[in-house]
Amino acid sequence: MINVENLTKDYGGYRALDDISFSVEKGEILGFLGPNGAGKTTTMRILTCYSPPTKGKVMVAGYDCFEDSLNVRRKIGYLPERVPLYEDMRVDEYLIFVAKIKGMSSRDTKHKVSQIMGDCGLGDVSKKMISSISRGYRQRVGIAQALVNDPEVLVLDEPTVGLDPKQIKEIRNLIKELAGKHTVILSTHILPEVSLLCSRVIIINEGKLIAVDTPENLTSGSVSRMFLRISGDVVKVEKALSSLTEIKGVERELTTAKDACGFIVTFDNEKKARKSVHSVIDTNGWDLIEMRPMEMSLEDVFIKLVTKEST
Repeated sequence: MINVENLTKDYGGYRALDDISFSVEKGEILGFLGPNGAGKTTTMRILTCYSPPTKGKVMVAGYDCFEDSLNVRRKIGYLPERVPLYEDMRVDEYLIFVAKIKGMSSRDTKHKVSQIMGDCGLGDVSKKMISSISRGYRQRVGIAQALVNDPEVLVLDEPTVGLDPKQIKEIRNLIKELAGKHTVILSTHILPEVSLLCSRVIIINEGKLIAVDTPENLTSGSVSRMFLRISGDVVKVEKALSSLTEIKGVERELTTAKDACGFIVTFDNEKKARKSVHSVIDTNGWDLIEMRPMEMSLEDVFIKLVTKEST
């Protein structure tokens, strides 16, 4: 559905995108991750024909973004981070206006707008001025305008930013319902959102592609953290663990216990770390109550990859 090949974007002497390539399958929800300034929004603007690349090729639904941009725009629905809404219009008026701009016939517009408002949960506010509705409803209107022409591809830039927990849950459920019907590219800083919604993840940093995989594969790599519960003086145990060369970091569990505190330790080599932990416990006459590996979260993987790439 989407193919990006050797995409590069320069702004004067600054390279925002550096030769990135990826593809998105039909019906897939793809998570697009990266720190601020990584190149996410630049990529989305190129995909949606808002900005030309310096070099590279982008195909959307069989059309070239640069040679056939009008057909690409017909296939795409775009929700930018700042939703461009006309606040002096009613919700239904605005969606009818957008539908007509996108080339829908008058015969189809009314029915389609009514259907989209129902799908996006806008029925209760359809006759209200956009200026009077909440942030959550504005995001819903933004998604509705992206969906109103029934596009094959949806590009959503931070769709839940600034929303309260209830609104975030509602928008997530709405995006879930789009899977299969639409191909979705989702850019977000909320990493648990990616784990919940996306079948595959792309991570970019400083304009370069640094990872492409499923959330499950990214988080199931080699173990680099363990949880330990050791009986003994908490301060002495923490000091002893921190002194081990095989242990890169020690984080104490938040607890009021004085004689069996838990610790999260990080390391590079699990075998060596386990051996040194057992050795220090035996030397000090402590008891090892619990030792278990801790699976990395997507946030852990993201920070590790971005930090590694930046050093």
